[in-house]
Amino acid sequence: MERILTGNQAIAYAARDAGIALGVGYPGTPSTEILETLVNLEDAVAQWSPNEKTALEVAIGVAFGGRRALATMKHVGLNVAADPLFTVSYTGVAGGLVVLVADDPGMHSSQNEQDSRHYARAAKVPMLEPSDSQEAYDFTRLAFQLSEEFDTPVLVRSTTRVSHGKSIVRLGDRVTDLPTAQAPQDLAKYVMIPAFARQRHRVVEDRQQRLRAWAETAEVTRVEYRDRAVGIITSGINYQYVREVAPEASVLKLGMVYPWPIEAMRAFAAQVDTLYVVEELDPFIEEQLRAEGIAVTGKSRFPIFGELSPKIVAEGLGLPAETAPAAQDLPLRPPTLCPGCPHRGVFAVLRKLGVTVTGDIGCYTLGVGAPLSALHTCVCMGAAIGVAHGLEKAGVDPAKVVGVIGDSTFLHSGITGVLDMVYNHSRATILILDNGTTAMTGRQEHPGTGKTLAGAAAPQVDLEALVRALGVEDAAVVAAYDIKAVEARIKQSLAHDGPSVLILRHPCMLIPHEAGVKRTVNEGACKLCGACLRLGCPAISKVPVEVNGKVRHRPAIDLLLCQGCGVCAEVCAFNALDPVPDGEPVGVA
Repeated sequence: MERILTGNQAIAYAARDAGIALGVGYPGTPSTEILETLVNLEDAVAQWSPNEKTALEVAIGVAFGGRRALATMKHVGLNVAADPLFTVSYTGVAGGLVVLVADDPGMHSSQNEQDSRHYARAAKVPMLEPSDSQEAYDFTRLAFQLSEEFDTPVLVRSTTRVSHGKSIVRLGDRVTDLPTAQAPQDLAKYVMIPAFARQRHRVVEDRQQRLRAWAETAEVTRVEYRDRAVGIITSGINYQYVREVAPEASVLKLGMVYPWPIEAMRAFAAQVDTLYVVEELDPFIEEQLRAEGIAVTGKSRFPIFGELSPKIVAEGLGLPAETAPAAQDLPLRPPTLCPGCPHRGVFAVLRKLGVTVTGDIGCYTLGVGAPLSALHTCVCMGAAIGVAHGLEKAGVDPAKVVGVIGDSTFLHSGITGVLDMVYNHSRATILILDNGTTAMTGRQEHPGTGKTLAGAAAPQVDLEALVRALGVEDAAVVAAYDIKAVEARIKQSLAHDGPSVLILRHPCMLIPHEAGVKRTVNEGACKLCGACLRLGCPAISKVPVEVNGKVRHRPAIDLLLCQGCGVCAEVCAFNALDPVPDGEPVGVA
């Protein structure tokens, strides 16, 4: 059977066809769609976990029980899951364990360009890297086989272009002879106290040698000899770029990027006149070749930052490349909060109060952009709380610092930060922007939404009760659209002699909810102060008007975009934003 699939979809089909008992992960672009696809496939089970560490530990439990499991995450999520990853490398598995990590070169939706290949080397586990959707399917199935054959977790590394690109995929037969789960009994294998771990480290090193020997002759290590004047070692999506711009070059395509098939690379290097390595981000393969004394050209010709492309690869190889429009020739489209986003008014209040805002990972990161300009730090999931606490410990006045975190992110890694605040007598003020979903990655469910990935009803975390259980006495829930109440309650919290947590609640605008009242500009009442324009709402534009011989700007509201949140009316001191009567035609007012 053939289907046109994205790389993420192909991975989901491969996991189902490989007979996994569970797919588990945390949503993170560009990996999110894997489990969203898997949960809708026949005979497949998938679930979200509160964070990647928890997800991997659940997958490890499945594998210890003798069944196959897939854990999915983006590259920064692998940081969160690193602790169990390094130790399960020692224990090995009973059933196949595959960890899918999706890197994001170019940082389309990430805070860094981390190269996850280093994790394979550091944890001493094999890593496969597909170059298209067919290989995403094939390599995922192969990963389960390798996991069981070599008693190891296996990393499969995708990147944004592979995850989201589409190609034809030939599906294989599904595994139907599934093993019966068995609880682990081998204490020396699965209980990593020092005495046992010392012996398992020897197992890991022996496994490394056997995996390297396997890679030397495996089908995934593919040599394509053509014109031997130029030889290129590459992997992943970069193979596609190389073949597009240099169809006559000889290529060694690495399907397993760790452990390296060093003898195959050495033999290939000996057969070509000039050797290049084409790889995104770090010189991972290049450095190994140099360590082996093999002359190679790599990052001196190809950038260490950002995505590669056919044009960049062609230029690095000294080949002619088709010209693409320069970035400055294209209109800028900076990301912004959606019309009616419940976060917008909150940031308007924070800007007005002049506080330092420690941010987190989520839609609210967009509060950094003009005209809101109300976010001052952003590090990683949960860091808003720790950084706010740390600024206080550094001596910054806690009455001038606010941490901002989303509901999903709080449940991911913010709970311990609040516990730390309480334990160490912090006066930090934290805002949980509760929009009822994991919004930035596409509105996924989490423990606070009352639904599972499959859409089944689930217990719903009471955030206020949870915060109070952690020891926060000054905790409250405020409607995010009630700007006056938001401002008053933030001021109260900043003055409180102790930790404060405010839950500012309203559903994400992309979740069905009760419609608000749209607004239109009363030109007679408008004083052209620009307060509504400083909200940065995409539904509000500015129209030039002449006043006393000078050009000023009057706001105009696009009723097709307006969501009726009413925040613009709340910030207008002149009552110049009138409600649109029911039945009024929509359009630009």
